[in-house]
Amino acid sequence: MTVWTGSEVHLKMLNGIAEGFKAKHPDVNVKFETVPVNDYTQKLTFQVAGGNPPDIAWMMEDAAPAFENANLLMDLGPTLKATEGYDFADFSQPAMGLWQKGDTVYGIPFSTSPFMIYYNKDMFDKAGLDDPLALAAKGDWNMDRFQEVAKKLTAANPGKWGFEFKDGEGYASRMTHALLPPIRAYGGDIWSNHECGFDKPEAVKAVKQLHDMVFKDKSIVPPGEQGDYFSGNSAMTVNQISRASKMAEAGFKWGIAPLPSGPGGESPVIGQAGLVVFAQGKNKDIAAEFIAHMTSKENVAIMAQFFPPARKSVLESDAFINGNKLIPPEMMKNVAAAIANGRVHPAHEKSPQILAAMAPRVDALWKANADVDAAIKGICSAIQPLL
Repeated sequence: MTVWTGSEVHLKMLNGIAEGFKAKHPDVNVKFETVPVNDYTQKLTFQVAGGNPPDIAWMMEDAAPAFENANLLMDLGPTLKATEGYDFADFSQPAMGLWQKGDTVYGIPFSTSPFMIYYNKDMFDKAGLDDPLALAAKGDWNMDRFQEVAKKLTAANPGKWGFEFKDGEGYASRMTHALLPPIRAYGGDIWSNHECGFDKPEAVKAVKQLHDMVFKDKSIVPPGEQGDYFSGNSAMTVNQISRASKMAEAGFKWGIAPLPSGPGGESPVIGQAGLVVFAQGKNKDIAAEFIAHMTSKENVAIMAQFFPPARKSVLESDAFINGNKLIPPEMMKNVAAAIANGRVHPAHEKSPQILAAMAPRVDALWKANADVDAAIKGICSAIQPLL
């Protein structure tokens, strides 16, 4: 099974689940192969094209439609529904939307994880500012306040930044993850219903605000620089709760909070990954059985501390709210609320081509003297034919 995490904590948990499966299938070995996230989908595509796919892949939501439409994925439905006690109906229907067509089940959500604001409380305290969790509790956590506190944090912490895009990759592999949350907060989307949304008024306002934060306020880590929130060099970033595993040795007080709201209201963004079996795999039947084991109620509850579940019974349980040793229950309640109310990152069968077409146009945007309106129109001109 390919995964894109190299976290010792995650791999220890996954291997523990695999041991439970091997106890029932002593002739089976389970190996987790870590592939770096930036190369993940590309490497998976090369493996499949070369006739040597993994048995199981942890697949990102933006790649799923392309693999489904090319008939490369096994229908897991018969195996899952035949597994005693599996309770397939326990999976949230909205969460299954990307992985099921009619009765055909192409994958099972492994992580339905909302984007959250991670913040460095020590840096907020040094600046004399309320942190995002406190601001959200007062109903005062919005895009304007986000810009204001990011600027003040940068001023109060010389040599550091107020905000860093997701994984420090907002100008490259995570460009849609950088742009989507503020665009949604303004009431827009990057694309929907086969139409580009970048050039809509809501999106333009959001992108211009980000551009001002990078080049006028100098509060967002700029292109070519590494902020690294996890090392204490940025006061805020956006990420998912799986990254909490990196915070055990952080060396600073921290917390998580909802994304800032905007004119479009609260607009949680969900990143999703599913477990899939390749139709041409060498061990597809036993691989499907392993997915049934891995996504049982018991094992989903174990994984929920890092990978929020799509099983309603687990998501609604006290065990989920109280199950993460690193994240207090009052913060996990915001995670649960974001899953319940959020929308998944847009997917498309041509996502790889769309992102490739976007890249040079997004590069043109992230320059201090950029004509932002022209750059945004260029993004839509590049991707509309593919949508």
